[in-house]
Amino acid sequence: MESQLVKLAKKTIEIFVKDGAVIALPKELLPEMQGRAGVFVSLHKKGQLRGCIGTFAPTTSCIAEEVIRNAIESCSQDPRFPPVRTEELADLEISVDVLTDPVSVLSIKDLDAKKYGIIVKAGARRGLLLPDLPGVNIPEEQIAICRRKAGIHDNDPIELFRFEVRRYH
Repeated sequence: MESQLVKLAKKTIEIFVKDGAVIALPKELLPEMQGRAGVFVSLHKKGQLRGCIGTFAPTTSCIAEEVIRNAIESCSQDPRFPPVRTEELADLEISVDVLTDPVSVLSIKDLDAKKYGIIVKAGARRGLLLPDLPGVNIPEEQIAICRRKAGIHDNDPIELFRFEVRRYH
């Protein structure tokens, strides 16, 4: 059964793509929509990534507002993809990840690519990767991807953080 967060993301994307409008925050927030957290909204089309934008820390008043903001950005602002078109809407698979607060880790031994997402930081540059992604099986792969995403060189010293997600489909 589709979660209420995914239904909110789907409705947000449909209205934004079709009408260019931003939906209002639901009047009554279910428990999973309350609180504050970083949120990622991921779009897939026929098994392939079609957009993914999120925040590693909360930037809005509640999880529902974070979902609305990131759903719009994932369908229209992901620099890797053109904006989603109306004719694509029926083919989109949407997931929402709600992040726990990042925790600093001192060793790669404290990471697990299936269980934890990671943030790699060097100065002001940060790269983030969600956990349990296809083809990413070990922390070393996560770190390498995060370095590339953030433009952090292999020999630059880094700080590592891990987080968990509640993934909604």
